[in-house]
Amino acid sequence: MALPTDPIMLLSVVNLKLRDYFKNLDALCEDLNADKTDLCAKLRAVGYEYDAQRNQFV
Repeated sequence: MALPTDPIMLLSVVNLKLRDYFKNLDALCEDLNADKTDLCAKLRAVGYEYDAQRNQFV
């Protein structure tokens, strides 16, 4: 699955997948063959950081 390029849509898809399918960000990135650093940078650019305790971007 290709992740959305729009940062807000990306946030929505990633948080949904983290909530429903993956135990952590590493598992999501591995399964989707996504670059974790790039993903975090894109979401950081719109004000979101990954919170491992909550397993979501907040």
